[in-house]
Amino acid sequence: MPLRYDLIDLRLFLHVAEAANITHGASRSNMSLAAASERLRAMETDLGTELLVRGRRGVQLTPAGSTLLQHARTVVQQLQQMRGDLDGYAKGLRGHVRLHVNTVAMLEYLPKLLSAFLAQHPNIDVDLDERKSSDIMRAVAAGRADIGIVAGAIDAAMQLETFPFAHNLLVLVMPKRHPLAGRRRLAFIETLDHDYIGLGTGSALQVFVGQQAERAGRRLKVRVRLSSFDVICQMVEGGTGLAIVPEATARRWRRTMALSVAHLTDAWAIRHLTLCVQSVQSASPHTRKFVAYLRQYGPSIKRIVTR
Repeated sequence: MPLRYDLIDLRLFLHVAEAANITHGASRSNMSLAAASERLRAMETDLGTELLVRGRRGVQLTPAGSTLLQHARTVVQQLQQMRGDLDGYAKGLRGHVRLHVNTVAMLEYLPKLLSAFLAQHPNIDVDLDERKSSDIMRAVAAGRADIGIVAGAIDAAMQLETFPFAHNLLVLVMPKRHPLAGRRRLAFIETLDHDYIGLGTGSALQVFVGQQAERAGRRLKVRVRLSSFDVICQMVEGGTGLAIVPEATARRWRRTMALSVAHLTDAWAIRHLTLCVQSVQSASPHTRKFVAYLRQYGPSIKRIVTR
């Protein structure tokens, strides 16, 4: 019996598989939970085998489900490429690019770049997610993200195509009257007896900084967690604690705030950001446009110089 899956079914299955949850997958598909469950059951009935193992904490793919996921991704990617190729003929068709980035790219670099790109390309939509660099590389390699921006070394086993994006330096910002203020260079371990202001617990950068403290046999004392580097700098000025931020952020706010800035002597404070894709040549036209834009206008042309 021939399979009767349509694109709505395949997109739903993709969303459910990526979220590992039927409720979240249905929401991403703009579909009710009941309708999504009915479609998934119909797919399994049509195939004659289970695609998902349903549990209290979500769903897992069966071997048949994993096979379908690979084909569904191929079909959807080919559709995206077709839409991009026809863009000049059918202005009503929209492109979709999935961009996964680390914390610094999300908060410091992407807002202006993304705003300008979207203004220039009204037919392209972008899904922007903040993730840890290791998770970003896996997502791009598996086809769950079209473009990634990561910090640190690239896993060669992923076989990704990469381009320099930014040379980022993490620095320490302090209130002017802090005991450590006035020091131009500090080792991270020298700061760990003092209170910190951090980003949210889900922030990739905050996880990274916490790991550096653990490697030193200490625990970061975070008094408050905030949503952006700019707000963090305001709290530092008020005397709440120390913070680790990109040098570009520190330079910007030091002009108008009473902040003391010190460079960290630790090697991990120098973070090279890299743009990665599976393959530019095989990517959708919309993804290729975005990659070209990020390479042309990204901050790599404004190399940060350590002092």
